[in-house]
Amino acid sequence: MKKRVTGIGGLFFKSKDPKAAKDWYNKHLGFNTDDYGCTFWWKDKEGKDCSTQWSPFAEDTKYIEPSKKDFMFNYRVENLKELLETLKEEGVTIVGEMEEYDYGKFGWILDNDGNKIELWEPIDKAFL
Repeated sequence: MKKRVTGIGGLFFKSKDPKAAKDWYNKHLGFNTDDYGCTFWWKDKEGKDCSTQWSPFAEDTKYIEPSKKDFMFNYRVENLKELLETLKEEGVTIVGEMEEYDYGKFGWILDNDGNKIELWEPIDKAFL
């Protein structure tokens, strides 16, 4: 397998008031927020449009479980199916089943500290 992680796809964290967090970051740091948070656009080495998502979640979200932490990183990957198979062979805990949407494929793992990590094989053009 050539590459595993190619970049950061998103930063997700729990917030007492996700709307207030989005408003604060919009006002004070200029984040272009919407219902989901903020999408940062950039270009990869080949000049393709890529995105990184920043999103506050409600404190009672189940999305980050089974991790007990208040955050989850999302990493961009090239070939999610192959990567999940490789990670499973390496003894990494896989959480749930791979899911596929018009904006990419998603899979989840736990790191050595029990942090849930989201792996995303993106289709960035779906957001344009």
